[in-house]
Amino acid sequence: MKVRVDQIDVSGKTVFLRVDFNVPLKDGVIQDNTRIVKALDTIKYLNSMGAKLVIASHLGRPKGERKPELSLKPVAEELSRLISREVIFPGEVIGEKVDKAKESLKEGDILLLENVRFIKGETKNDETFAKELAKGIDIYVNDAFGASHRAHSSVVGIASYVKLSAMGFLIAKEIEYLSMATENPKKPYIAILGGAKVKDKIPVIKNLLDKVDTLLIGGGMAYTFLKAKGFKIGKSLFDAEHFEDAKTLMEKAEKNGVKMLFPIDHVCVKEIKEDADIKLFEKNIEDGYIGVDIGEKTIKSFKEEIGKAKLVVWNGPMGVFEIDKFSKGTTEIAKAVANGDLISIIGGGDSVSAVKKAGVSDKITHISTGGGASLEFLSGKKLPGIECLSDK
Repeated sequence: MKVRVDQIDVSGKTVFLRVDFNVPLKDGVIQDNTRIVKALDTIKYLNSMGAKLVIASHLGRPKGERKPELSLKPVAEELSRLISREVIFPGEVIGEKVDKAKESLKEGDILLLENVRFIKGETKNDETFAKELAKGIDIYVNDAFGASHRAHSSVVGIASYVKLSAMGFLIAKEIEYLSMATENPKKPYIAILGGAKVKDKIPVIKNLLDKVDTLLIGGGMAYTFLKAKGFKIGKSLFDAEHFEDAKTLMEKAEKNGVKMLFPIDHVCVKEIKEDADIKLFEKNIEDGYIGVDIGEKTIKSFKEEIGKAKLVVWNGPMGVFEIDKFSKGTTEIAKAVANGDLISIIGGGDSVSAVKKAGVSDKITHISTGGGASLEFLSGKKLPGIECLSDK
């Protein structure tokens, strides 16, 4: 097991804390501060224990260039507001100004570096950049679960140049809950997988086929499976590259005694737009039509299965839920998961947006902060940002 931040002495130490402050910004204004709020437990703990805190995060994809619209300055101001104390913001990631700011830190001080992705070496896990980040640092703490599947300098590289590294409370919570889905899960155990891309979910399905009792497949990815089952899918999303994988997974599910359920009726349109005319199809979809949501019969079937579950893992919406008239399937599934007598674990940005839109996020046992990271964890992969941390 990896060392957790409250298992080490941080008093008087200079601590580098990697967080995920990749918040949505519009005209320099933060649209949703959830990711900042999620990191507060670790920040407040380190602050209360007298650490000298250096915080780092990425924001967007500046690709190694300084882009003012992706500066973390608004984040520094929001963090300062949330914790009611000054957050030092040098406006640089590395260099003389940052070195002096680090040296000047007193116990309880908080410094937020500029966007680490302004430096080209960050995404390449550049050794020289990692050493610069580690300059003057005693302890590295990773609490950026959403970035932990990336072998970047501020996530992985820095760990090689400090004496001790630990996980923050957010990562510890993510591991605790996601492990419930991969190690000795409660039964009956149902995984609900949706979204557009089959390829993103194939490793997850492979890893879960010897753990789950039932798989409910919806969203655009369902149509590749349905075509493999011999159904007509019209103009619905189809992944020819992973068509054979879909067949193989269905065969393995049958062999393992895992029930795999797909949409049996479909909400369809000729063009994906808000004022599109809807046509309902059962089983086969006519040429020229695109499946955009699951129908009433599928909703009923999926809800019956969810009602039997003690554990549900959900990643990916059931349709084009961003458009209200195509969101009923996703909303109904969200409500069924939220209101069930079960442990519910939701991962992935769209799934998180879906439970928020359905107004039931407060009834979900655990909402993961990392879409890609949670998918890789559920696929059975080791996350480099966690593997690099010190062991107990």
